[in-house]
Amino acid sequence: MRYNILYNIFSEREVRQMDMTLTAKIKIYPTAEQAEVLKATLSAYRQACNAVSVVIFDTKVLVQAKLHDMTYRLLRSNYALRSQMAQSVIKTVIARYRSLKSNGHEWTLVRFKKLEYDLVWNRDYSLVQGVFSVNTLEGRIKVPFEPKGMEQYFDGSWTFGTAKLVYKHNKFFLHIPMTKTIPTVDEHNIRQVVGVDVGVNFLATAYDSQGKTTFFNGRKIKHMRAKYKRMRKTLQQKGTASARRKLKTIGQRENRWMTDVNHAVTKALVRQYGERTLFVLEDLTGIREKTERVRIHDRYETVSWAFYQFRQLLEYKARLHGSKVMVVAPHYTSLTCPKCGHTEKANRNKRTHTFCCRTCGYTSNDDRIGAMNLQRKGIEYIVEGTTQA
Repeated sequence: MRYNILYNIFSEREVRQMDMTLTAKIKIYPTAEQAEVLKATLSAYRQACNAVSVVIFDTKVLVQAKLHDMTYRLLRSNYALRSQMAQSVIKTVIARYRSLKSNGHEWTLVRFKKLEYDLVWNRDYSLVQGVFSVNTLEGRIKVPFEPKGMEQYFDGSWTFGTAKLVYKHNKFFLHIPMTKTIPTVDEHNIRQVVGVDVGVNFLATAYDSQGKTTFFNGRKIKHMRAKYKRMRKTLQQKGTASARRKLKTIGQRENRWMTDVNHAVTKALVRQYGERTLFVLEDLTGIREKTERVRIHDRYETVSWAFYQFRQLLEYKARLHGSKVMVVAPHYTSLTCPKCGHTEKANRNKRTHTFCCRTCGYTSNDDRIGAMNLQRKGIEYIVEGTTQA
């Protein structure tokens, strides 16, 4: 089971709780007969969405009640949808067009290509003791799913939202958004501060309050990225239709692999340092726009790594475990001596990944230096917060 993160991070000290929404991706296991029913339902739902989309595109009506009058009978008769499914179709298409408008895109016909079905909790679907119950064209059916890892989400503190049933790669998945109000960690209760420098040669370098450094080696990951790069270049040079399809498949595989790596590293960090920990990261937003500072040979491996995803994953895992993440400006974190404070570009040798202070002579790995400086900034934040309180 995998989780996507869909929540907002607030940095203001006065915020004491936050709604966190995780989207669980659960695989379900229908019988052959149930699979045919589900595929027929998803197909009818997609066709109905496209029919309503044409109506909205032509009329520009986005009011639920008006569209109900215009399309409800059509959906029931032409696509054999049940009443609740017809209502869901209308809501799904309206939401897509409103998203189109809010994102500033031109008014264009929205097409639904994927086999997906939106489900309202306790109306269209439910989950009870390893059984997924769902409305279909042929009535309600019950399909087994793997409940392992879901137990904690049925303790009454989580609310389930509108899920999405997806058919992909000949498999069925259920994407369920689950929301819970999580208290934030007060600065007075922070037990330790850990600076985390993220990079390529070391995926993460963590420096804690006891002066211990933990390295997460990234060389194997870098080599794998280079392998994907070579495969991509070869297929791009071919330029055939089959090569383009292969490119898309490789891209999806690489993204899944990258997500798994980030999940593993962030999970290890949270487990190692436990609750009441403040993790301090660099704000690497906009790193893709800074390719001119990276050697062409290393550009792909450097700027395409999912640093922001790493931050998101660490943020939600830390919060669930009673810890906190803060981000700081990345300026000079690898150029400043953590011992004497001297800052100079010549302190760091990027080729050998070493740091040597030109003033006091302190020497170490440059990623470790970055983590040390991030940890220091976290301590300053804690001191400032507790002093003002």
